[in-house]
Amino acid sequence: MESSEGVFPSIQGNNLNKQSKTVPDDFVDKDLIVIVAFQQWHQAIVDETIDSLEENGIGDTHNIIEVPTIQKTSKLSEIYLDGIMRAGIRDDRIRNRTITAYINKEEFKDVLGIPDEQTIYWYLIKKGTSVIQKKGYGVISEEEIFEIKELTS
Repeated sequence: MESSEGVFPSIQGNNLNKQSKTVPDDFVDKDLIVIVAFQQWHQAIVDETIDSLEENGIGDTHNIIEVPTIQKTSKLSEIYLDGIMRAGIRDDRIRNRTITAYINKEEFKDVLGIPDEQTIYWYLIKKGTSVIQKKGYGVISEEEIFEIKELTS
């Protein structure tokens, strides 16, 4: 996993509908917001952020995906965890936008300069590229949403 400052690394995963996806490469038709989570308890923060983005119309103009990152383990463990997550999410739209990445988390955090796993991190990726236009952490604020709209208008 290689990246330079301001570029989102290409990561492989499967969405909860068992479709293989590459982030950000498979989401090039619109600007992309990638929400990266590390812990199960981050889901409430992810949900609040996605709700705020959608309430402000960002879901109409951008692809919004959540990427739970899990330390690479055995295939059996991955199948088990995927099953648990799929069972907990019945909404097909949410299953499509949730891409689980079984990766080397330390390497991923180093590439993006993520200091810890205490909260979520989000990235605005320019349409058709891997270029990070804006990034933040925690629940997205109204001011940050306004800045995203300004960047993409």
